[in-house]
Amino acid sequence: MSPSLSVVSENGLNTIQPQPKSETVAERVRRLQSEAKQLAKDHIKALTAQIVAVEEMAAEIAEGGDAYPPGIRDIARRLVEDMDSRVQTLEAISARTN
Repeated sequence: MSPSLSVVSENGLNTIQPQPKSETVAERVRRLQSEAKQLAKDHIKALTAQIVAVEEMAAEIAEGGDAYPPGIRDIARRLVEDMDSRVQTLEAISARTN
């Protein structure tokens, strides 16, 4: 015996939706470029935040005393100095391009 059929109510799929005004190619290019620039800014902010996190960890190791080998503490200390400089450079470059 075959399964019985039943009536399914309409769920609005049959209604005609008005088409939004389509953007021109030039408008689309400008919109996509703007989105790409914003994504790049967000990515740079994330990079800066990660560098700051590494800098903080390196500072903890550099100040960690005898628990860490002297060579490791020295590398960590130099990383702190370098990371601070890099963050300042990233922020300066980002500020110029805004």
